[in-house]
Formats: sequence, C-alpha cells, structure tokens
Amino acid sequence: MFGGGGSRISNHLREFNCLHHHPKLGFCSTRIVQLSSFIFTPSSVTIIADNCNNRHFRHRLQQGMVSSSSLQSKSSGEIPIIPDRFSLEEDDHQLPSEGLSPMAGGIVALGKFDALHIGHRELAIQASKVGTPYLLSFVGIAEVLGWEPRAPVVAKCDRSRVLTSWAPYCDNVAPSEFDIDFSSVRHLNPRQFVEKLSKELRVCGVVAGENYRFGYKAAGDASELLRLCEEYGMRAYIINSVMDKNKDPGNTDSNDLKDRGQVSSTRVRHALALGDMKYVSELLGRRHRLMLMLKEQRGFMNTSGRWKASIPKSCLLNLPPKDGFYKNCFLLFGDENPVKCSVFIDSTYIHLETDEVGLSNYNGSQDFQLLGVEFGL
Repeated sequence: MFGGGGSRISNHLREFNCLHHHPKLGFCSTRIVQLSSFIFTPSSVTIIADNCNNRHFRHRLQQGMVSSSSLQSKSSGEIPIIPDRFSLEEDDHQLPSEGLSPMAGGIVALGKFDALHIGHRELAIQASKVGTPYLLSFVGIAEVLGWEPRAPVVAKCDRSRVLTSWAPYCDNVAPSEFDIDFSSVRHLNPRQFVEKLSKELRVCGVVAGENYRFGYKAAGDASELLRLCEEYGMRAYIINSVMDKNKDPGNTDSNDLKDRGQVSSTRVRHALALGDMKYVSELLGRRHRLMLMLKEQRGFMNTSGRWKASIPKSCLLNLPPKDGFYKNCFLLFGDENPVKCSVFIDSTYIHLETDEVGLSNYNGSQDFQLLGVEFGL
C-alpha cells in the first residue's frame, strides 16, 4: 500500500553526484550534499544543492527569494424535490503516454490522498521546501483490490480548490496532483517502483511519511525507500506523522493496526460518521465541504419567508456527515458569496433552509449546477 503524513524530516542520504538525461534539455548534472542526520524543523531547512531541472527553485533564485544554501519554512408549503444527479465525466490529470513527465525535476509527495488532511498538507509543505511540490496519487485501488466502493472525503471536482488553499503554506505554490492507474504499478516490487520514479517520471526527490509502504504487497518501507532513492540518485525525505492531539486513538477503528494516533483519512471518516464537525475541521485544517451535482432542478422555494429545498443523497459527490441537524452552515454557488443556512440530513435527502434573499437568483436556469455546502463548527 501507499500512505504517509508528517511534520519533521529525517534524511539519511550521503553526498553523491547524479547525472540525469533530460530528453529536451540534455544532460543535467546535480551535486547534492546532505548530512547523515538531516532534520527539517518547523522554522528552517538547510540544503546545499545545484538545481536539477527545478523551475520553481530556479525562479526563486532568480528573484532573490532564496539562497542556494538555505530555505526558510512557512511553516410550510411543499418543499421542491431536486432530481437525482447524472453521470458526469471529469478531466483527469493523467501522465502522458510519451514525452517528458509533467513531474520531471519536481519533489513528489507519496501517499493515499483521499481526505487531503493536515498530514497530507505537511507532506506538500516539506516538498515545497526543496522543490516544486507534487502529489502522486494512485487511482483505481478499490477496483483492483476488490474493495467495496465508497464515497471520497473530498469531491473530485473540489480537490483543486483544496490544493490551492495550501499555497500559503507551500511558499505560495499550490501543489499539483497527478494520477497513476494503480493497476499499472501494483505488481512492481520496491526497486521497480523507485526506478519508475527516477527513469520514467524523472523526479528529483520524494517525500513520504514514516509509515509509508510501497511495492507489491507493501514489501517496501520508509528505510528501503531512502536506500533505493539514494541508489537511483534521488533525494528522499521521511517525515514523522502528524499526530492527532485532540482524540484518544481508541475512539477510532480498533481494527486498524496502522493507527498509532496519527491524523489519517480513517479518522476523518470516523469523525464524519459521528457528526463531529469541529473535530473534522481540525483534522482537515478547513471546514468540510459537501458537493452536490444538481440536474434540472427548480431552485429553492420561498415558504413563509425562508428558502427551502430538499436534494436527494444520490446527488452527493463526496461523503456527508452523520444524519442529523447542522446549523451555521453555508451554501456556495460558484463564485457567489456564501449564504448562511441550516442543514438537515436524513436517510434520503439533504434538506437546506435559509432566510437570505440571495437565493432568488438561483433558479436552475442551467442544465447542471454544482452546489457546495460547507459545515460550520
């Protein structure tokens, strides 16, 4: 499996020279000098390096934003029923079948980025300290391994917004996300996987959590990742897990043997199942946003001075919280200002109610519309 999260980096690479062949730029020689016990602290990181195919790092050098020897961290009437959603194909960030990898020269965070929680954000932060940050995600894991399908924590159409919100933490660069079909890497052993990163994807380095496993049947661990990356001329950084300081690990699934109290997507799902939106927000580092795809809906009905609508759960694009009543929520329509509302969730519908007149313009004139519901604390 592939996973990780963290806050502090330990790098065990020795001094080496790497020589990469770039199909467009020719050969690029890079000399990396790193200490045998190299630590990322929340305040700073020191690295001695000549840049290797890293446009973000070159740009910062040219602008005088960073020196080559150090990087600073940032650290009641009838309520209308809205019909079911339709099948919508969305564009994917897929790796090109030929030519230069879009991640060439970058620093890749490795993990299962379902919830995009604060542990995942920390991976991106540490990657941004040494290069252009990327998230490498594997899609189709459930189908390949025969798991039951389940709704994602973050809707696919909302992931770009979340990653953009990480930019202030990542030296004002929003991490990019690229997908690889899990079936294409499932049978790779640890060495073959690292070789793919180096020779095919041409990344300069990787960041992973201390509990990261990779390769066929999760045969490789973090220490092997360090060793193999050094062998293939890449930088590797292993970071300690971001720990959940607010809850007893026993409150989560006791059957999860990997749970040592760290922030995880499993904990986010568990908190949603409890309807504890304050806890969910702490784990995510933001409010949970539910996304709904509406089709041929008639808009909200004004009943006794309040705007109301009921939307089938089949319109949901991601995981809702536990059935129940939620106040201090917000409706979001594209670029419009958030509209304060209350939400009641039952077994079949998401019931929305607000007294703000701004909804009079939301009349369902378009065939398909995205509606966001953000949950307050």
